[in-house]
Amino acid sequence: MKYQISITKTLTPKQKPTDESALGFGKIFTDHMFLMEYDKQNGWHNGRIVPLGPIPTHPASTVFHYGAEIFEGLKAYRAVDGTIRLFRAEENVKRLNASAERLCLPEIDEEGCLDAIKILVELEKDWVPHNQGTSLYIRPFMYGNDEFLGVHAVDHAVFAIICSPVGAYYKEGLKPVKITIESEDVRAVRGGTGYAKCGGNYAASLRAGERAEKKGFSQVLWLDGVERKYIEEVGAMNVMFKIKGKIVTPKLTGSILPGITRKSCLELLKDWGYEVEERLLSVDELFEAAKNGDLEEAWGTGTAAVVSPIGQLTYQDKDYIVSGGQIGELSQKLYDNLTGIQWGIVKEEKGWSKVICNG
Repeated sequence: MKYQISITKTLTPKQKPTDESALGFGKIFTDHMFLMEYDKQNGWHNGRIVPLGPIPTHPASTVFHYGAEIFEGLKAYRAVDGTIRLFRAEENVKRLNASAERLCLPEIDEEGCLDAIKILVELEKDWVPHNQGTSLYIRPFMYGNDEFLGVHAVDHAVFAIICSPVGAYYKEGLKPVKITIESEDVRAVRGGTGYAKCGGNYAASLRAGERAEKKGFSQVLWLDGVERKYIEEVGAMNVMFKIKGKIVTPKLTGSILPGITRKSCLELLKDWGYEVEERLLSVDELFEAAKNGDLEEAWGTGTAAVVSPIGQLTYQDKDYIVSGGQIGELSQKLYDNLTGIQWGIVKEEKGWSKVICNG
C-alpha cells in the first residue's frame, strides 16, 4: 500500500435507503469519507477514513478565491454474481492527475489513490444498491487550501473521496433527448482548462444549460471557443455521430474532456468493425448530414448516463429529427454492452471490470 490509511468507523451509522427507485442522484451519502493532506515538506500524508462530516477550511483558502479544485466521478456496481466491481477506475485516476497538473495542484500516487478508493468502497459495500441500473457513485476531489490571498501555485491541498448510492439515470428507460446548439456562450478554448475536470468548467456551462432547459431542451451542444464552428461536447458529455455508416466524434484538441466512457465506446466500436474518425466536425457539415439523411444516429457518452441517445438537434431555430426520434440500434448496443460489462452480465477480456470484494 502506497499510503498508510487509518480507519475510524462511525458510532452512529445511518439507515440505508430501502426504496432504491427513489435514490435519485447525489442526494444521499454513505457513512464514511476518505481524507488526506498535502504540503511541500511532507507530501501526501495522514490518509484516513473517518465518519462523513464537514471539512474545516479557512475562509482564505485558495479554493474559494482562485478555483483551485478538481474532481472525478466513477461508480461501483453490485454485479449479478454478488461481487462489488469498479469500471476502469485506473483511467479516472490518470485523468485526476492530468487535471491536477493543469490546475497546479499536487499529483497523487495512482496506485495509492486506487487503494484508497477500494478500501473505502469495501467498507461501504452495504451501501451499494442492488437494482439493475443503480450504483454507488464515487466522487474523489482535490482542492488547494493555502491560507493566503494571492494568485500562486498551491503549497497545501486536501484530497477527499465521498460516496453516494444513486438510482438508474433513466427512471423510465432509455429515451432520446432534445439538443440545441449553443450560439452565445462557449464551454472552453484550446490552451484553457477544457480537458481538465474542474468545477469552473461546469459553473461556466450553467447559464447556457438554464436557457436551453427553459426552451424545452435537455442539453446544449457546444461549439469551439475560437472559430465557433466545430462541434465539441454535448452538455457535460462527449458526443458521437453515425454518419453514412462511419462513427465521427470530435478529436481531443485540449478543450474537450477525455471521457472514460468515450474511450470505452470507441474501443468497442473498433472491435465491432466500425470505421471511427476522431476529427474536427463542423456544425455546417453535421447539419448538412442531418438535412440529407446521412446522419443516422447521435448520442452522448458519460459516467452518469453511460449512453444518452439524441432524438432531435436544433440549429438556428430549425429542428432535425435523428433516427426517427427513436433510439438507434447502435446506441442501444453500446448501452447494453457497457452496462452489461459493468454489471458482470456481459463477459469481457479487456479487464475493464475489476472485482473489489464480495457483496
